[in-house]
Amino acid sequence: MLRHKTALRFVAPAAVLTLTLSACGGGGDNADADAKKSSKPKARASQAKAASGGELATGESATGKVEEEDGTVTYEITAQKVDLGTEAEAAKLVQDKAEAKGLVLAVAHVKYTHKAGPALTSDSDAGDGTTIWADGTRGALLIGASDDAPGCEDPYDVESWKSGETHTFCESYLVPANAKSVEVHWSEEDGEPYIWKFPSK
Repeated sequence: MLRHKTALRFVAPAAVLTLTLSACGGGGDNADADAKKSSKPKARASQAKAASGGELATGESATGKVEEEDGTVTYEITAQKVDLGTEAEAAKLVQDKAEAKGLVLAVAHVKYTHKAGPALTSDSDAGDGTTIWADGTRGALLIGASDDAPGCEDPYDVESWKSGETHTFCESYLVPANAKSVEVHWSEEDGEPYIWKFPSK
């Protein structure tokens, strides 16, 4: 379900946010995963190779493997919703307001359930495979914009994750305000993405 929020609140100052506007020109899902990893303070392991992908219905789950620091973990992944903000809110999140002209903030809420593999003793890389697309074009990644959004957990705060436990991580992107549909993609490294589509109106 796509929800328009009139007042999305974020504590991260604009100076901390990383806007990768070059992502708006297209490219693959892995470019944003690389950008997310480069913002982390420590080296991260790569994700395992995907076996499949494809379009999923709202509420439908995908299963994928991620190579975590503690070993390979199998996750059940579900894109639950995308919250859309306003152009005015998007302009407050970047240093140069002109870069956000015609764009709105899209926050994807993605649920991850640890299904198999070792318990994690440090933060997870499960969210690194998530990107947001609008009308077939990848949005511009905003790092840190959704860490404190309602219903979102900060992945850096999850340092112990056992089989059967579920966490919801959020990803923030800028997408065109006039987009007809918004897609949440999740993929394993070098794999085809699983795709959940949400109408923008």
